[in-house]
Amino acid sequence: MTDENPSAEKTQEPLLAVRDLVIEFRSRGEVNRAVDGISFAVNKGETLAVVGESGSGKSVTAMSLTRLLPEEPVCRVTGAVLFDGKNLVACSNRAIRRYRGREIAYIFQEPATSLNPVFTIGNQLAEAIKLHRPDVKDVRAEIIRALDLVQIRDPEKRFKDYPHQLSGGMQQRVMIAMALVCHPRLLVADEPTTALDVTIQAQIMDLMRDIRRRMSMSIILITHNFGIVSGFADKVIVMFRGKIVEAGPTDTILSNPRHAYTKALIACIPRLGEQQRRLTTIDYAELEKSQST
Repeated sequence: MTDENPSAEKTQEPLLAVRDLVIEFRSRGEVNRAVDGISFAVNKGETLAVVGESGSGKSVTAMSLTRLLPEEPVCRVTGAVLFDGKNLVACSNRAIRRYRGREIAYIFQEPATSLNPVFTIGNQLAEAIKLHRPDVKDVRAEIIRALDLVQIRDPEKRFKDYPHQLSGGMQQRVMIAMALVCHPRLLVADEPTTALDVTIQAQIMDLMRDIRRRMSMSIILITHNFGIVSGFADKVIVMFRGKIVEAGPTDTILSNPRHAYTKALIACIPRLGEQQRRLTTIDYAELEKSQST
């Protein structure tokens, strides 16, 4: 007889595992450590929110996943970024190009600066398809399907439009479509609603929630706003000055935050029916003291 239990579930290997990631920028003989030895994981079909204020290291962490940061000696990245078991930090420049867009796609916060103003929407989506999915025969039909998926009306007409002919919300939908046409397994959304008004923010988050359900992809949401995390992310990590100060399930973090910085960020969420005379002040000296103990 054997002790093996055939009904026992195997431990799920994460789609992405970041281990002891350190990111340093060098300028004029000085070294600035932007990310200081962080570790986290994202499972298949899971959404992770990375929350923190500007300068906390969120975006550089996201860009380091596919080596979008400057190379040495300007920027030095150490640690491991394991995507489906492959360490992207150590692979060649040629190999990393197979992961950018195709396996890991990005949505950035300023769609107007991400889209090329001299090419039509259709041309820009076609370029992404031809680069990452050369097997697609009917590129135009694939683009129309992507535009329809992100709920752009009259996709056949919008196919011929230039970016300046679209509103900010529509441009962000195009950026989402551009990421989705490559069929990535991980979508990194870096402050995708920052440049949009509140109503459009809600629409974009609802759209991403629906797409995640349809395509069963993993998502990393980079944000400074805890208000858009609830109901969207499965897990949260909170970054402060290059380090992770708190991590856990979203409901737990929101209902019972333990770190003073997390509490301060949550206190900034506006709530209907509540009057607050002034915004909560973050005492950085106190935070530094608590972080060092």
